Formats: sequence, structure tokens, C-alpha cells
Amino acid sequence: MEEKSRIRSLAPLVISALFGIVCVCFALTGFVVPLLSILTIAAMAFSFTTHTYHLSNGKTITQSGSRSFLIAMIVLDVVLASAKLTGFDMSIIARRGNQFFVILGKIFRPDFGYFEKVTNPLLDTIKMSILGSFIGATLALPISVLASTNIDKSRGVVWFLRILLMVVRTLPTLVIAKFAALVFGLGTFAGTVAIVIFTFGVVSKMMYESIETIDMGAFEAMESFGANKFQSFWSACMPQILPTYLSYCLYALEMNIRAAAILGYVGAGGIGLLMDERIGWRDYNGLGMVLLALFVVVVAIEQISQYLRRKLS
Repeated sequence: MEEKSRIRSLAPLVISALFGIVCVCFALTGFVVPLLSILTIAAMAFSFTTHTYHLSNGKTITQSGSRSFLIAMIVLDVVLASAKLTGFDMSIIARRGNQFFVILGKIFRPDFGYFEKVTNPLLDTIKMSILGSFIGATLALPISVLASTNIDKSRGVVWFLRILLMVVRTLPTLVIAKFAALVFGLGTFAGTVAIVIFTFGVVSKMMYESIETIDMGAFEAMESFGANKFQSFWSACMPQILPTYLSYCLYALEMNIRAAAILGYVGAGGIGLLMDERIGWRDYNGLGMVLLALFVVVVAIEQISQYLRRKLS
């Protein structure tokens, strides 16, 4: 009886292996879709069948079929459907894949003579990131307090602010930068506005979640002594959340350095405009110099950020 059960438990694995072999064979002949349809139906039938076992002591056990084969079929169907809808073609990768390494080889041989043209756009990117992060994080602090249920007891205000923050976080930085470039014109100002909005959404979300986890005993004690909410929050809660808040600000700065590097693609200034220009001219050696300078800046800022976070903790 145990041997029969072991054989039945191995059945889905054996079927899955046979299915993979058959799929490879049929993929070469172009009959993948009909085959998958048939095998998916068969997998559904197999997974919803039940097996009854009669034990020697007279008891009967009913076991449902394995769902592993059906799950494998569904995943494979979704992958192939996605490849079909997106026009994915392995033959193109096989024919043109070597060009990736050709371009990569040029990028890894940067043109150091191009560095003087990288300096100003790189400084613009750094200034956009620092200023945008500072303004966005500063605006996020009071909003995160108002969006915290343990500080603000007004459900209407809390839910309005949370929906607003949800909408802000939904918009990608490039979309915000494109819209800002249309409103304020091309240049670094539009990029700074985009970074402010992005930082505001991210830091506010993380902060109000952190505020809701703090100890409210000191806050309630301050209120019982006659202090208003602002005084109570500043004296009792701010010391608890300040290290976390500064850590989130540094994390946002790290993200914004990377985000600011590509805002130039939509006219928001910075080093992204230079990257787009080098790619357009097929100057991959110059692009390598741009990426090298950006890499050094990102690594330096991450190291400084990690040092400051260790000090805060």
C-alpha cells in the first residue's frame, strides 16, 4: 500500500518532465498553442480527480489530485502568452545578441577627454537631488503626522491625505518630470519639482507608518498636563522618530541621485540629457565616461549615507 502511494506521489513529477520534453519537440514544429490547450485541460482534469485508498484496518482515505501540474501549465501558458503579446523573439536575440557585448566593450573604454563636458551636468544632477530631497522631506514631515491615526483622530483628514499620498506614489518620476517640464519649461527646475513630489510621497508614506508604531505614553502624558498636540508631539514623539526620519531622508537622497540621472530624457535637465545625446550619436566611449562619473558620485553618496545612518543608530 505504501509503495502504491509513493508511485502516485511521483506521478505529477513524471508527467511534468514528459510535458517539458513534448513541449520542446512541438515548439520546433510550431504546434505549441494547440498542445498547451490540450495539456492544460488534461492537467485540470487530473488535478480535480480524487483517489480513494482502502487500508488494511478497514478505513478508507480519500486524497485529491496534485495541483502542481496544473500550476506549472498555467504559469507556462501565461509566459507564452506574454511572449506572444510583447513580440518576444529569441531568434532576434540569437542574431543580434553579440552587439550587446560590442557596445558594452566600448562603454568600458571611457573617453576621459570628455570629462570636462560631464562636470556641469553632473553638478546639476547633484544639486537637483539634494535640493529636491530636502524640500520634499521637509514637506513630508507635517503631512505624515496628520496622516497618522494615533496623532490625528480625524478620519476624514487621515483618509484624504493617505489617498493623496497613494496617488502621488503611483506616478513614476519620469511622468512627473515630463509634466513639470511642460508646465515650468525645460531645465533643472522641472527636474527639481519632480524630485520634490517623488520624495514627498515616499517619505510621507514611510513616516506615518513609523509614527503609528511609537510609544504614545509620553504624548498622552503631555496632553494631560495641558500641552497642545504640537507641543506634545514635538517633546514626546519627535525624539523617537527623528533618527528614523533622517534615515528615510538619506535613503530618498540615494534614490533621487539615480532618478535624477535619467530625468534629462524628458527635458528635466541634468546628466540624463548628456546620456541621451551620447546614445543618439552612438558615442559609447563618451557614454562610458558619463556613466563612470555617475557611478563614482552614486558610490560616494551611498558611503556617506551609510556612515551617517550608522551614527544615527
